[in-house]
Amino acid sequence: MTDQYDVVIIGAGPGGYNAAIRAGQLGLKTAIIEKRDNKKLGGTCLNVGCIPSKALLHASQLYEIAEKDFASLGIETGGLKLDLKQMLKQKDDAVEGLTKGVEFLMKKNKADVYFGSGEILSATRVLVSGADGDKKLETKNIIIATGSEVTPLPGVEIDEKQIVSSTGALDLAKVPDHLVVIGGGVIGLELGSVWRRLGSKVTVVEFLDKILPPMDDEVSKQFQRILKKQGMEFKLGAKVTGAKTTKSGVQLTVEPAKGGEAETVDCDAVLVAIGRRPYTQGLGLETVGVKTDKRGFIETDHFKTNVPGIWALGDAIHGPMLAHKAEEDGTACIELIAGKAGHVNYDLVPNVVYTYPEVASVGKTEEQLKDAGVNYKTGKFPFAANSRAKTNHETDGFVKVLADAQTDKVLGVHIVGVEAGELIAEAVAVMEFGGASEDIARTCHAHPTRSEAVRQAAMGVEGWTMQA
Repeated sequence: MTDQYDVVIIGAGPGGYNAAIRAGQLGLKTAIIEKRDNKKLGGTCLNVGCIPSKALLHASQLYEIAEKDFASLGIETGGLKLDLKQMLKQKDDAVEGLTKGVEFLMKKNKADVYFGSGEILSATRVLVSGADGDKKLETKNIIIATGSEVTPLPGVEIDEKQIVSSTGALDLAKVPDHLVVIGGGVIGLELGSVWRRLGSKVTVVEFLDKILPPMDDEVSKQFQRILKKQGMEFKLGAKVTGAKTTKSGVQLTVEPAKGGEAETVDCDAVLVAIGRRPYTQGLGLETVGVKTDKRGFIETDHFKTNVPGIWALGDAIHGPMLAHKAEEDGTACIELIAGKAGHVNYDLVPNVVYTYPEVASVGKTEEQLKDAGVNYKTGKFPFAANSRAKTNHETDGFVKVLADAQTDKVLGVHIVGVEAGELIAEAVAVMEFGGASEDIARTCHAHPTRSEAVRQAAMGVEGWTMQA
């Protein structure tokens, strides 16, 4: 027996569950399939990604502030102690509460939830294989929202004990004496920061000659200096070619990326964080003829695959591999299915690194503008000159605004600083409406706030920053 739906969604992460919510709001009969063994909705982000990592980033930062900064603020503490078990528990509690919230939203919006693996049998039929048996679902539309998985590194086998992925790094049984992070991207720097704050020596090995490779060069360089000042060590232009586990730890073989003599690095644990790849295997794509590229990304045109009635979104397709991008995809895809004008502006998807301080960006980097031959102006403002940052002893970082030299249209905004992830929203809104740096510069901002640094950077584009 089969059930008939307007939409069947494979994958219950941010892209999938947001699609299901919007489908319910638009009156589409919807089913959503999730293969996670624990039968929890929310995908990688909610279960083993952005949400639990932020819980640990917040808790570990409070611990470090109490340990290192309270005295300078006139706060005396005694007997400060890390309870790692409780810190991990509060992380799990946050995840549990939010997954229940997603379950509630599925019920509220009348989406039927199936737990098991989804396989596309045709453009109108999906097989769900689960612990409770198999079930076939008939549907007018299929959405592939299966997300991504950790990219493996040849020669370094992940066991989630001594050599861990981002998943294992969220549940280490003890604080490693020495943690090596392979990969200087967002995930590696965030989770490396967690364990450094809790007492680990952290060494980051990055193949390229800069951390956060897609980011603006100036941002990358200053951020690395900040992290180094905090105690994080870096081996740039280096690659890990092998790993040997022992009872006492892990021995890594590290070589210069451009060739040269190898060295051995001994550590207690290794985090492999070289990126993620689309999770598109085992879906029956070959059977129905859905095209993918050589990296496994599904080829789409406004979320439509080459097979009518089959759609794809989120990390399974090209674009930023970010939860909020997948959320936008989910909403837009459903609106297109419903005959509405769904749209996502991929040029204005903000990127945030939730370290301390944070890094946030939207739009073009200086390097991209130079490569494209764009004539632009730059305005910068340091948090060292911001009243709120100075009173809070949080002066690391700066705001940089890039604007077209002729039209003054904002082309990119880059921030290193506390709460940069919140501050970037103003820039996204201005850029979404095609605004100019002068629009930000002439907008009144509350004093004293960190947001004044955004305004001052925008004022700097035309050279009238109020800075001593």
